[in-house]
Amino acid sequence: MRGPGPRVLGLVLAGGKGTRLAPLTADRAKPAVPFAGLYRLIDFALSNLVNAGYLRIAVLTQYKSHSLDRHITTTWRMSTLLGNYITPVPAQQRLGPQWFAGSADAIHQSLNLVHDEAPDIVVVFGADHVYRMDPRQMVAQHLETGAGVTVAALRVPRVEATDFGVIRTAADGRTIDAFLEKPAEPPGLADSPDEAYASMGNYVFSTKVLLDALLADAADPDSVHDMGGNIIPMLVDQGVAGVYDFSENEVPGAKERDRGYWRDVGTIDAYFDAHMDLCTLDPVFNLYNPHWPILTSVPSLPPAKFVRDAPGRTGMAVDSIVSNGVIVSGGLLRRSVLSPGVRVNSWARVENAVVMNNTVVGRRAVVRDAILDKNVVVPPGAEVGVDKDHDRARGYAVSDEGITVVGKGVTIE
Repeated sequence: MRGPGPRVLGLVLAGGKGTRLAPLTADRAKPAVPFAGLYRLIDFALSNLVNAGYLRIAVLTQYKSHSLDRHITTTWRMSTLLGNYITPVPAQQRLGPQWFAGSADAIHQSLNLVHDEAPDIVVVFGADHVYRMDPRQMVAQHLETGAGVTVAALRVPRVEATDFGVIRTAADGRTIDAFLEKPAEPPGLADSPDEAYASMGNYVFSTKVLLDALLADAADPDSVHDMGGNIIPMLVDQGVAGVYDFSENEVPGAKERDRGYWRDVGTIDAYFDAHMDLCTLDPVFNLYNPHWPILTSVPSLPPAKFVRDAPGRTGMAVDSIVSNGVIVSGGLLRRSVLSPGVRVNSWARVENAVVMNNTVVGRRAVVRDAILDKNVVVPPGAEVGVDKDHDRARGYAVSDEGITVVGKGVTIE
């Protein structure tokens, strides 16, 4: 069925290795990494598209994609009666025996999806950022301005923009006249000289412009076939690229405090800090917005349970997020996020921690300043995250800011 608006196809780029999130990405793609107890990172991009009514979406996958594929196929089921779908698409090798060479090549190798759907507009989103966005407003600006591509941009302090792809605009403030990769001197904005536009990696294309650009890029032997590195600069040179200011996006139910929230949780410390924000009294990112929900599949587990109330042995959580199926039996949680099925036993302490599915924390154990992947066992009396040198000696990763990370299925020594 086709509604009154433009026909829109969503393409979500979900092939990233996520090496800076290791060991959380040792056995899963970055977009499949759990977040906030119940979710996967890809749920944020998909929720934004689905909440906007864009219900035909292909997710282009590549590395260690089994967990991601399973999550998409079991969670994100659309109405086949209405012709809607969200489907994972691996490298199909339609053009020869090779993997995706880059994000642009991923779309080029999957052009059959575009041809089959025959959309007016192709929305290309990344799969591994935490944010809320109503993409309908970006599409509306794209159509209004007549741009060939519109690039979503985040306002960041100029001193921090050196880590991003930076957009410089022409005098009209909308047309992109330069796309600069990690520039030493980022250009400021006309209305805010101390800020710069950083690309969010989210794009809206007119279909013909996208197809022509991908074909030209595929024929260029010097290209690395990257959307931000090759396709967008090509269209900037053609004068058909425009910028969308993310700070202008109005998300239903959002408060002024979380306007423009966008986090690249691509490092352990950024991932951990985003979780700690969720535990505060008034987090910047509000999970509790029923008007623009973050959607996912919630496992059929009983409600969380807190038991025992004796001196020093009280099942209690303070400033924490606790998922269903969790049992806190005489242990204490502070500033922590627990995924489904976690058990914390008597006299144990879990502080400043992210604990994933079905992990068990034994009696009198201590978990502090740490991330524990799923199915980890912390034996009675054991400590993790307390002594960083000891953690490193045991082979556990420790981040620059001192967060210990324990991989999937490990029993703490």
